[in-house]
Amino acid sequence: MSAQRPVFPEVDPDEVSSNPSGNRTFGEVVEKRMSRRAALKGGTAAAAGFLVATQLGGSTAVAAESAQAPASRGGRRPLLGFDPVPTHSDDTLTVPEGYRTQVLIPWGTPIRPSGPRWRKDASNSAAEQAEQVGMNHDGMHFFPLGGREGNRRGLLVLNHEYVDQQLLFPDGDDEITAEKVAKAVAAHGVSVVEIERRDGTWRVAESRRARRVTGDTPVDFSGPVRANHPSLRAADAPAGTLNNCSNGYTPWGTYLTCEENWNNYFGTEDSDWQPTTSQARYGVSRTGGGYRWHEADSRFDLAANPNEINRFGWVVEIDPTKPDAKPVKRTALGRIKHEGCTVTESRGRVVAYTGDDQDGDYIYKFVGDGSWRVQRALGRSPLDHGTLYVARFEDDGTGEWLPLVHGRGPLTRANGWADQADVLLRTREAADAVGATRMDRPEWIAVNPRNQDVYCTLTNGSGWNSAVSPRKPNPYGHIVRWTEHRRDNTATTFEWDIFVLAGDPEYDPSVELDETNIFGSPDGLAFDDDGRLWILTDVSNSSQNLASRGYDNIGNNQLLVADPDTGEIRRFLVGPRGAEITGVAFTPDQKTLFVNVQHPGEATAAYGEPTPDNPRAVSNWPDFDPEGRPRSATVVITRADGGVVGA
Repeated sequence: MSAQRPVFPEVDPDEVSSNPSGNRTFGEVVEKRMSRRAALKGGTAAAAGFLVATQLGGSTAVAAESAQAPASRGGRRPLLGFDPVPTHSDDTLTVPEGYRTQVLIPWGTPIRPSGPRWRKDASNSAAEQAEQVGMNHDGMHFFPLGGREGNRRGLLVLNHEYVDQQLLFPDGDDEITAEKVAKAVAAHGVSVVEIERRDGTWRVAESRRARRVTGDTPVDFSGPVRANHPSLRAADAPAGTLNNCSNGYTPWGTYLTCEENWNNYFGTEDSDWQPTTSQARYGVSRTGGGYRWHEADSRFDLAANPNEINRFGWVVEIDPTKPDAKPVKRTALGRIKHEGCTVTESRGRVVAYTGDDQDGDYIYKFVGDGSWRVQRALGRSPLDHGTLYVARFEDDGTGEWLPLVHGRGPLTRANGWADQADVLLRTREAADAVGATRMDRPEWIAVNPRNQDVYCTLTNGSGWNSAVSPRKPNPYGHIVRWTEHRRDNTATTFEWDIFVLAGDPEYDPSVELDETNIFGSPDGLAFDDDGRLWILTDVSNSSQNLASRGYDNIGNNQLLVADPDTGEIRRFLVGPRGAEITGVAFTPDQKTLFVNVQHPGEATAAYGEPTPDNPRAVSNWPDFDPEGRPRSATVVITRADGGVVGA
């Protein structure tokens, strides 16, 4: 018998939809599909196929039969070669036996060894923070340097998603000042750090390439929405980049950083101010996300500087090898809450997948025009010229990519769309108009290098009240998978299934996981070159470790590994208290894995919250300094025998 269903009295802001459209939800699509299968099979929904209907709380739930059934790999060696680690709720990080870990570049580390030192009381100035690794590490990529030395030396480029102002400032954030805003802005963005391995240990190297890209860094705009567009005319300040969540990288060696919950930084004390329809669609409100930057810097005041917010919500391209080159916001990829930007190549063209991380929003794909190599040879960016699509899932197991092109379908002048720039500035509304399928917080997307199948994490819905998910309730999330027509990623049609439902079978009997792989709220997703699928989780701190939320058995956030062919999943890592596990990268030989531990020690419902007097209330990882504070950091993982990680 399953345990009593947990209750969810509150939800996180990301789990609250701002989508007012009547577009079909993914849950409705799945429910209809199961009804069709039941009718075809004489009333039994558990017939052949990869979807299995069960009942949860009186609602239809779906499990992925194909993701759990063992299958032959045609004589190939198994992909997974480690013993799974158990769940835990301790303030520590665990990996399988036979593996070693090293903490690298925690928040505050100087990006050059000669830079300003970290102060454990968080008293570093804004200017010093701009020369140090930022806060809350997220998406990441390793760019090897030096030919054969590329497995021992390279540029580690990583995002810094947001800041915890209770930990960022010695006295917390009861008072917001201009200096505090400047430091918070400097703690966002991207770090480019040159690292090298000596005597088995990785360390930061002195490098002319080291740089910080922050919320104050000058950037360019490219594509249909240019810097001189009327909607971008704002205060005389560099646009910079903020809320840098997941990432991507290109075949030509550049890094893509993605602006996610940028609406949270803006607010106003003007009681007469009201959001426009377009602003409300992006969750913009007078109070913002609680940062209160507008109290000390008018740049973030919605009433005083209404266009500043339009400069955020883009994918930003950075050349890590050219520290003087301006980052470029590639507007052809649309303005949403970009969780990431996964680039693959098909028929010589670039294809970029991105999720819009809010409950009820969409999955997008950009397909470049023609050969990216030819575009580059002509001095044009392959990310400026192409077509942006949004996904619609059908209940027969197929799907279609709907173009977001001015003049096509409903996106006409007669319907209020001025031009392509207008479509991209209001990408969410354009996707509403063409009839895209509302999803459960689409996050990271990964492409299988063996067969070009595409996987997307759908983290969760609005607690037990989600109307979007393939089961109601859906506090645990799932991973959806699709195959583009003829395995051509430029195609406009696809076939889909659900790879795995996350969750705890004690609370949800439709979940086919056990103690070796039970997990919830999948977030990060990445393939290594051998085809292992790495799954990173982000259970909210309002749910982590709580029986009342159905997360007591799942423990702290995790890193898991899946074999896509057999559906086998094993738990590889469990993080410290209050932390999200995110950002994953490999050296070319796959013998070094880099993974990020974000926001350890942040406020949790289970363990309390840090204060200026006790910043270590929840966690003291990784320094465990009795006078310090928790810090996000990159963890380096290697095998003791020097082999491939995970194999």
